Amino acid sequence: MSKFTVHTIESAPEGSKPAMQKLKDGVGLIPNLAAVMANAPALIEAFVAVRAAYQSSSLSAIEREVVSITNAVANNCVYCVAAHSTFAQMVNTPPDVLAALRAGKSPTDPRLKALSDFSRNMTTARGQIGEADLEMFLAAGFTAAQALEVIVGGAVSLLANYTHHLAHAPLDEFLQSQAWKASA
Repeated sequence: MSKFTVHTIESAPEGSKPAMQKLKDGVGLIPNLAAVMANAPALIEAFVAVRAAYQSSSLSAIEREVVSITNAVANNCVYCVAAHSTFAQMVNTPPDVLAALRAGKSPTDPRLKALSDFSRNMTTARGQIGEADLEMFLAAGFTAAQALEVIVGGAVSLLANYTHHLAHAPLDEFLQSQAWKASA
């Protein structure tokens, strides 16, 4: 049996309820992973706040999903790959881009390739990016500020990916069609 409850707004600790309501108001529902985060008010509050900041970044919706899927694959988070694959479809991410990302590969589109490569390197190198990596990212048309926004995306990913690794939140029904298995 799991040590972590999949909370509703009603069953959540008092400190988690405002963040859960904010998430529900913004997304329309509370995904199981966020419902598990609600076990710790500090975690759900941080997740909702950092997610909102990321949503207001200058990266497009597709670019944000590229970062999220890249990070989820790099961190082997099956829940997050399914979730962000679903969200990527909702924002009309090209199918070939989504397929490449889910396979742990870079998209062929030069701009999205640069973004995915930069995010993957940031994740796997634990933020210790070399000057050449930054230059390749900037050469694709991104700005220095957007490099910093990728860090915000990484923070959202870290909160979600690590929560799933610890708590193993059940995959929501609406995510089932995008279920993913980590490669060996």
